[in-house]
Amino acid sequence: MVAAYGLLLPPPLLEVGRHGAFNIHASLLPRWRGAAPIQRAILAGDTDTGISIMQMDTGLDTGAIVLQRRVAIDADDDAGTLHDKLAALGGAAIVDALALIERGHAVATPQSTGGVTYAPKIGKQETRLLWSRSAFELERAVRAFRPSPGAFTLLAGEALKIWRARVVAGQGAPGAVLDAGNELVVACGNDALAISELQRPGSRRLKAREFLRGHRLAPGRRFD
Repeated sequence: MVAAYGLLLPPPLLEVGRHGAFNIHASLLPRWRGAAPIQRAILAGDTDTGISIMQMDTGLDTGAIVLQRRVAIDADDDAGTLHDKLAALGGAAIVDALALIERGHAVATPQSTGGVTYAPKIGKQETRLLWSRSAFELERAVRAFRPSPGAFTLLAGEALKIWRARVVAGQGAPGAVLDAGNELVVACGNDALAISELQRPGSRRLKAREFLRGHRLAPGRRFD
């Protein structure tokens, strides 16, 4: 049994075990095969995900499914909280799957050929917030990249990590500051993002109101 293993096992290793080799994967396969299923599920706005116990073959997360368990993705879940949910769910699923395998009651069902999606590793360029996108997409990105590596934007050439934000009504040129009071409200392609926690390079995380005490931003100022 392997979990979060980033390499394909060669055929001789797959055949060593009496029952074969099994993998625990953090998605409801065949959705989100690959390295970053938790982040990709949040980015896509999925409302649920789960754990798949599969019999390994030579493909990338293509093996037959022995057992699946489902869990909801809550509106405030980030990659960290969802990881913890899936870890707990996965621990229980492994116990159940091993019991089925040991008793000879496990049924390995081939994955559907429909609904296949891939979850490639997160690249640094993906963590930059593009203000031309909708506020809903950007809010999901903030959650998907928390606690690591963190979503970021540029202000006068300085990279700022955005740790917490929510969607609010608002309209303006993408990236333009709409309000800089208790929250920092920035216009998006659709609606706006109210940033409540952010971080300068080499500094600690700050509530937006703390940040704004030392960095006055007039409405109309633009984030890149």
